[in-house]
Amino acid sequence: MNQITATKSIMSHIANRKNLFAFGMLITFSLLMLQAKPSHAYDKAKLFDAFLSIVMIKGYTMDGSMAYGSGVVVSQNKVLTNCHIMRETKEPWVAKGEDTFAISSVQADRYHDLCLVHVDNLPYKPALIGSISQLNKGAPIVSIGHSSANPSPVTAIGKVRAVYPFHEGLVISGTARFSMGASGSGMFDDVGNLIGINTFKSPGRNAYFYALPIEWLKQVEKLPVETKFPIPGKAFWEEAEQDKPYFMQVVQPELNGNWAALKEIALKWTNAEPNNAEAWYELGFALEMNKQTVQALDAYRKVLKLNPQHTEAIFRLGLNAAEKGNQSELESFQKQLATLDGDLADQLSKIANCKSEC
Repeated sequence: MNQITATKSIMSHIANRKNLFAFGMLITFSLLMLQAKPSHAYDKAKLFDAFLSIVMIKGYTMDGSMAYGSGVVVSQNKVLTNCHIMRETKEPWVAKGEDTFAISSVQADRYHDLCLVHVDNLPYKPALIGSISQLNKGAPIVSIGHSSANPSPVTAIGKVRAVYPFHEGLVISGTARFSMGASGSGMFDDVGNLIGINTFKSPGRNAYFYALPIEWLKQVEKLPVETKFPIPGKAFWEEAEQDKPYFMQVVQPELNGNWAALKEIALKWTNAEPNNAEAWYELGFALEMNKQTVQALDAYRKVLKLNPQHTEAIFRLGLNAAEKGNQSELESFQKQLATLDGDLADQLSKIANCKSEC
């Protein structure tokens, strides 16, 4: 299906719904396609189907204010979202445009912050379920949710920055930005498969954005059905700093340029998870920033033994080869990057070819 086919499908939906909300969805979806790089072939028709699977979760809190977030229809009459959206509301509901649907029950994994809410007679088509395990670092992603409580879903295009093994799943860090209201929204691959649920971000302007793996849905489906709201409980990403996963502990030292602290945490991480490529990359980066180049290169090589497609480690090794004037090694790293991440390959080539005045 091409973009014309997708647009016809949208217009048909508008004719059937006969409301301005559907027209707004057409405009938003068109903006999504304008963001997409011409060099990458996104499946526009399937991404529009993913777009239609996004709903809002709403509810009045105890003080009368409105709690809101996003959700993704994952099966008939079931929506996957974040539990933290429903911590302070006794009667949450699902909304899409002018339509509202009462939530009758929920299956809640509070610690992993995933709630599967049950709704009667929900008329929306479920998203297609994918898997982050099929994607490499740098793979294109599309996040779709109700950022800033926008009544029509907001889209953001980005890449997979990193994946972190955690509790029998892979927590995803991506560059597709989202803001308040997008908690519980969907992270999709370039053909519209749901790979994660956007959930939290690090503090600050240069934040890192995280999604929970869709594989955790299977665990949630096995939990008992509950009918009482609110849904209290703390999630793993809300723990005290020293109790958070290492992939979260490294963020602030890295963003703040505190290389000594980053090195300390990364050393603990590699000791605790010696087969984690991301742990070794963080250690290598900390060592490089601390001017311990030889040890840093050893760490980067360890990364590639664990994950030969780790684009950032290839990039750092390529920079070192360029600095040393090792042309054959540089070309090898450039070729590897060209097949994995064209943008990063171009960046390495520009730096390597840059004259002293650059």
